[in-house]
Amino acid sequence: MKFDIGTVFDNKYLKTYDLGYGDGKHYYMASRRDAGGVAASMTDEEFWAMLPDAVTCCVIFTDPGDAAGENDRLLLSYEFRYPCGRYLLSPPAGLIDPEDRSAPDALLRTAEREIKEETGLELDRERGDRLFEVSPLLFSSPGMTDESNGIACAVLNRPWTEAKIGYGNATGTEMFDGSLFVSRSQARELIKRGRDEYGNFYSVYTALVLFCFLSGIWKE
Repeated sequence: MKFDIGTVFDNKYLKTYDLGYGDGKHYYMASRRDAGGVAASMTDEEFWAMLPDAVTCCVIFTDPGDAAGENDRLLLSYEFRYPCGRYLLSPPAGLIDPEDRSAPDALLRTAEREIKEETGLELDRERGDRLFEVSPLLFSSPGMTDESNGIACAVLNRPWTEAKIGYGNATGTEMFDGSLFVSRSQARELIKRGRDEYGNFYSVYTALVLFCFLSGIWKE
């Protein structure tokens, strides 16, 4: 379908577009992207090659001395989410910087940077740490926006009890209020309840990394 794209609202952080698709037919959408870069304007080839706006990170600790994996833990943090007005249980995540978009490993480069900024953790390849792509791009809510996240997984080959989490590198509007090292049984409970320990809901990306952790796909 071809669209006549008109700009309704435009500022540095968010834009609203009118997607005209016929005589008197309009669909309105929000986007972070400039008019020439919205998903609706792309050819199939451009769409298949597009980068996401941001990356969400599934950070897992696995103890090399624990063959049964009983000490495996998923790292989540309580991050303040302004539209919800409270701290919500969240994985590390962040936007892909413009200067990284031309890099062949833009998604993984962003993931490694965001993990360090939001947790203070650094990957150590000599210890066997791994970082890999789970999904190249997922749309957050394609009924109203073309915003998207790629999913990366970092597997840290060390006991979670050795982790020292710090928020000193957090930037901009980022605020945190502690972290959780989630076991498999706790992950199942979080999914079943659909709420954190304080009774608050969480984002679809939090649910996604919980499922990723429980699936065991990160062991393959």
